[in-house]
Amino acid sequence: MRDDLLQAGVERKLEIVGEALGKLRRFFPDLAENIAGLNQAVGMRNVLAHEYGTVNPIMVWDTVQLHVPDLIVVLIALERELEGGQ
Repeated sequence: MRDDLLQAGVERKLEIVGEALGKLRRFFPDLAENIAGLNQAVGMRNVLAHEYGTVNPIMVWDTVQLHVPDLIVVLIALERELEGGQ
């Protein structure tokens, strides 16, 4: 919270991830249903993109610490599954 540039960068990356997950949900719903927390990630993206005046930096940090690592594991596994299925 003391580094505005770092905070802005983290928020931007969460926006990008949320946007990508939203597109995955829209175009590949069968894949998207395998991702726990997808709706929450898309919702956070919407808050970051449209309601930035209400962004809680502690919530952002908790998300990065508690949920992003699990999301990375799921996405890597999904990518491997898709590559193996080709």
